[in-house]
Amino acid sequence: MAVHPVLETVTARIIQRSRPSRGAYLAHLEAARVNGPQRGALSCTNLAHGFAAFPANDKLVLKEVKKPSVAIISSYNDMLSAHQPFETFPAIIKDAVRKVGAVAQFAGATPAMCDGVTQGQPGMELSLFSRDAIAQSTAIALSHNMFDSVLYLGVCDKIVPGLLIGALHFGHLPAVFVPAGPMTTGLSNKDKAAIRQRYAQGKATRDELLEGEAKSYHGAGTCTFYGTANSNQMLMEVMGLHLPGAAFISPGTELRDALTAAAAQRAALITAQGNEYIPVGHVVDEKSIVNAVVGLLATGGSTNHTLHLVAIAKAAGIVIDWNDFDELSKVVPLLTRIYPNGEADVNHFHAAGGTGFVIRELLDAGLLHDDVNTILGKGLRKHCAEPFLADGESPHGVTWRDAPLESGDEKVLRKHTNPFSADGGMVLVQGNLGRAVMKVSAVKEEHRTVQAPALVFNSQEEFMDTYKAGKLDRDFVAVLRFQGPRANGMPELHALTPALANLQDAGRKVALVTDGRMSGASGKVPAAIHVSPEVLAGGALGLVRDGDIIRVDGFTGTLEALVPSDVWHARALATADLTPNGVGMGRELFAMYRNSISAAESGATTFPLPSPIPTTVGLHAQDPVGNTVPGSDEDYSTKKD
Repeated sequence: MAVHPVLETVTARIIQRSRPSRGAYLAHLEAARVNGPQRGALSCTNLAHGFAAFPANDKLVLKEVKKPSVAIISSYNDMLSAHQPFETFPAIIKDAVRKVGAVAQFAGATPAMCDGVTQGQPGMELSLFSRDAIAQSTAIALSHNMFDSVLYLGVCDKIVPGLLIGALHFGHLPAVFVPAGPMTTGLSNKDKAAIRQRYAQGKATRDELLEGEAKSYHGAGTCTFYGTANSNQMLMEVMGLHLPGAAFISPGTELRDALTAAAAQRAALITAQGNEYIPVGHVVDEKSIVNAVVGLLATGGSTNHTLHLVAIAKAAGIVIDWNDFDELSKVVPLLTRIYPNGEADVNHFHAAGGTGFVIRELLDAGLLHDDVNTILGKGLRKHCAEPFLADGESPHGVTWRDAPLESGDEKVLRKHTNPFSADGGMVLVQGNLGRAVMKVSAVKEEHRTVQAPALVFNSQEEFMDTYKAGKLDRDFVAVLRFQGPRANGMPELHALTPALANLQDAGRKVALVTDGRMSGASGKVPAAIHVSPEVLAGGALGLVRDGDIIRVDGFTGTLEALVPSDVWHARALATADLTPNGVGMGRELFAMYRNSISAAESGATTFPLPSPIPTTVGLHAQDPVGNTVPGSDEDYSTKKD
């Protein structure tokens, strides 16, 4: 199947744009490789420390420095449902790799916070920053240089992107991502949303709300709606970093454990010591990043990935922007309806055909690159499959069959020839207010254009107080500013969704414009989010005043304040006291992130693009991609101890 011309054009542009930084990245990757097991580069003292506490047989394997050592990095904790299943995975992994002559070591853990717990709370202001902290934790775990490949155990919002960013900074090591799977289906997402809206209206008690939430989030595993966590799992499949069909197998099942064992053995077999060396830095390339964007769009995935995919790409020396998302969205059909873009959950999606079905349909439509590396080798079509328990002949208890040719439920999953929508439902909107992302896949066409007076808020608490006071029964565009990464860490603004939905249901024309995030929970109300630049970077949201007419148009890609030019340019940027955002709940520890983080469209990252290491480093020197290089004017090659 020929590749779609838009896919080809966007990919070629990304390759050209990324040439300096991608070249530097690949050079770093090659420089990090060693002959034989990685731990062979360590001194005897180093190595002895690295296996001192290990069982005798495993210690012998590590001591001989002949066979691979597989690192385990996990986001396990037993408070959060998505991560609790990982408690039992290390034992399964260690046993599985021994069977193929390797050793697995638990290299380290990463933090894992839940936006579902912290939403609307001060802790949410650490959420986005936790992604880069997870990447740093990953680097610390791997810094011992004992390992030949890595198993990454993670699921949710910032965890998988953080793990992958960390993995790419050790791009010479193979990487296999191991999910925990979704919890079984509980209270339907539709009923859950209805209770939330009734509570926002004062028509349901707190006890009724809590009972509904507890019936929805009721057991071990990932939340079942298609938010950022489950978008992560879809993207790991489309990028070839999971075993086929691994994403949506529930925890605590025989198949889940068999897939974990199979993933462990695969990680042991693709090290540099074998015949199938597949480093993660060669799996994640320009084509696989484009594939990830397409997979996100075709499934109506989380808007958070307009940040995270940019950051993941950056870690691999690849530069993408929102124009790339926008152009691809115009030609990528929407193949799924999963809540909040429909009523089904991910268990229903998996039963209807799942990820293998989606990958095959997109390949058949010419909308994915097949000629990419995956953990199974060359070719993405190997991932058009779903797993089943084997009959005992398979050494790891799992086998694969081709994904079904027909959808099991066309209300949930469709072929590319009969999509739910001809486009991916993610739009770049721009104008004199800046550039923003708008997810319209769940927004009815009659709500995609709003032109109404602005009501300006500096916090979501201010908005909710006004709503509860009954002062928002009108047409308006809520302009919520000082929610960007530099201001307060760019928290998700889930608390606004029920209130705005109630107003829209009552017949009001409402929209949200913000430099904050809405995540995979972006729903039926039009929302222009991630507005860049944010106010603290000179963004025009700081020029908006109550009563200004704002136009948000998901059809034309317009984000405009309809204010006379002379009036607009005579205004000064608004200011706000952001001191409270920097203190309490540990926020003071993250001042360095707020002070150094990049813009949302640049991935909201705290790390630079890869660049060649210059031989002469000066205070004002620049590397080939234009980053100022700190240091002295001395040539380091002439420095003496």
